[in-house]
This record gives sequence, C-alpha cells and structure tokens, in this order.
Amino acid sequence: MIFIAVRFTVRPQYRGQWLDRVAEFTAATRSEPGNLFFDWSQDTADPDRYVLLEAFASPAAGEAHVASEHFKKAMAWMPDVVATTPDIINVRTDQQGWGAMAEVTPHP
Repeated sequence: MIFIAVRFTVRPQYRGQWLDRVAEFTAATRSEPGNLFFDWSQDTADPDRYVLLEAFASPAAGEAHVASEHFKKAMAWMPDVVATTPDIINVRTDQQGWGAMAEVTPHP
C-alpha cells in the first residue's frame, strides 16, 4: 500500500470553499479501482489548513491516480487557491488499509 498525508494551507478567502472545490476530485479519486481511502479534515488549530489522508493499493494504482484527468484538473486550479506549497508524507507499507488500534477499545 502507498500511504500519503498532505497538508494544504489555503488562502483565507477560500477556507469555506475548499471542501466544495475538491468534491469532484475526491469523488473521482474514491472511485478509482486502486484507491483505498481519500479523506479530508480541517485542522482545528489552523482553519486555513486541510489534511488529506489517502492510500492506494499499489504503486501502479498511485501512478494511475497521478496520470488521471481528474488529478491533472485539480492540480491546474489548486495553485490559485493554496497559500503555500503543500507538505507531503508518502510511504510504502505492507499493510493494506486501516488496522485496529490496540490501545483503545470501546467499553461495553
């Protein structure tokens, strides 16, 4: 699996629009055969920052994502909306998707 975390800091005037702007990109990516997840959250300490957690089943699936038309379309408009160059972590792991956290289990 390829696991990717990206932090996007958007210009303040686009803060409330970001999730709407990435909605089409998100839906298209989630429908890719090799996509395991593609999840956005807004940073509680900095409302101009959004974090994307995404994973692909294989390097080939990640390459297909980057070659897709929806990826190219999103990369074309994002430079006008972001305030800084996004930060990224990109790692390969043998794990396939989310696992259960051993330290926290719900009480009955």
